[in-house]
Amino acid sequence: MSVEAITLIVGDEELLVERAVGEVVASVRAGDPDVEVIDLAPGGLEPGRVAELTSPSLFGGSKVLVLRSAQDLGKDLTAEVLGYAKTPADDVALVAVHHGGAKGKALVDGLSKLGARKVACPKISRMGERIDFIRAEIRRAGGKISPDGARGLLDAVGNDLRELAAACGQLVADTGGKIDDAAVARYYRGRAEVSGFAVADKAIEGQLAEALEQLRWALATGVAPVLIVSALAQGVRGLAKVGGAPRGARGAALAKELGMPPWKIERVQRQLRGWSGDGVARALSAVAEADAQVKGGSADPAYALEKTVAVIVAARG
Repeated sequence: MSVEAITLIVGDEELLVERAVGEVVASVRAGDPDVEVIDLAPGGLEPGRVAELTSPSLFGGSKVLVLRSAQDLGKDLTAEVLGYAKTPADDVALVAVHHGGAKGKALVDGLSKLGARKVACPKISRMGERIDFIRAEIRRAGGKISPDGARGLLDAVGNDLRELAAACGQLVADTGGKIDDAAVARYYRGRAEVSGFAVADKAIEGQLAEALEQLRWALATGVAPVLIVSALAQGVRGLAKVGGAPRGARGAALAKELGMPPWKIERVQRQLRGWSGDGVARALSAVAEADAQVKGGSADPAYALEKTVAVIVAARG
């Protein structure tokens, strides 16, 4: 077979794990279209079963054995797998999927020492990691995306990796491969651009023209003014919370202190550049006034929102 006899997949990012397993199967199938793929879980695996499945078949043919949740194999089954891995069969590809962490570490260490090919599939949880994933997916599909385009796509599609991967492939197919923020907006405007959060982000980042464009599109597509004000308020309050956080707080401790996910804190920290305490206070005041106006204090909520966006952008300086 033109594939490593033992593959160790470590991590719990489902999409990446399934891809890694799929690549092993595809590699074996390229040499043997009739390869037998056997999925195994510790709960239904008895001692001796691995030896039985990896023994030569009277009918020949290749096999791919996928051991799911390998961290739960237990001492005896782990020993059996490691014993097999010392002298693997020529027509069997063994794939052990371990979620990571300390549980079942003996299997990971043992297979690593025996030279197993290791594939890391760590959980992608931070915004920066998702941006890197998008850029890698675009490259994988044969295209190239700008940093703004990657951030725009994340805003448009959300955090689900399967949806992001599908969107990346579709964008490359639709655009010919060169993707920027304008291309993302063109294809995903219906999902991202009508969001009040898109308006808030542009305003907080000091991009007046873009913020007003997003605002007008949101209003034209039926987004309620009160929802846009709510998004503006959340954005500005985020600046105040992160900007006023204890200087020594980091990572999980900071997330717990602020009640915000780490990826959002990272984003707000970037948005804080250019803001002062007085500027944030002015922006908070403008949002409070806008809230009163769109709830009945103004005859023209659209104008009130445009004015609020302009005040927020000016306050940033």
